[in-house]
Amino acid sequence: MPLFIETLRLFNGQLSNIRFHNERMYRTQLHHFEGVQVKELAQEIRIPQNLQLGLFKCRVTYGFSIEKIEFEPYHPRTIQSLRVVEANDISYSFKYQDRSSLNALAAQKGTADDVLIVKNGHLTDTSYANIVFWDERQWVTPTTFLLAGTQRAFLLEQGKIVEKKIRTEDLPKYVSARIINSMLDFETTPHIPLRSIF
Repeated sequence: MPLFIETLRLFNGQLSNIRFHNERMYRTQLHHFEGVQVKELAQEIRIPQNLQLGLFKCRVTYGFSIEKIEFEPYHPRTIQSLRVVEANDISYSFKYQDRSSLNALAAQKGTADDVLIVKNGHLTDTSYANIVFWDERQWVTPTTFLLAGTQRAFLLEQGKIVEKKIRTEDLPKYVSARIINSMLDFETTPHIPLRSIF
């Protein structure tokens, strides 16, 4: 059976958006495993005393049950450019441990820092994050995402971003973009100018 991942942001001893991670883990386990007893991540994750200060990635690997929990320091990648790549057969509706299909697309980035994946003419995600676009009024995220990200869900609930179908030809309507995932602070994530998406 496949294994899945939840990646949680641990900052100064506090886990971020844990409710959204719980909900996604529940959905994943209930879809793939019969008779599973879902667990609360807050009860399963024990934060080491030496990780009470600073930014860390907490990686939970699970299937029918939680297999392991790991921690590592986190240093955000600098993403300043994206190459648009087409992948009409891509499917990543659950956060699988096996990322081979996404990694194969990321390998096509060329001189860009990452890829922006297009499926059937619609924008989806980058190889490791959801994306939002600024239209000079609001931040818009594609309804045609590949993975329902936890930070995406949080920002939608907070009203900081809105959903909209975005086709490839709609890109010129926007000024810039930001990538969003569980490890990134939305307010400080750098803008990617539209000219740097090619």
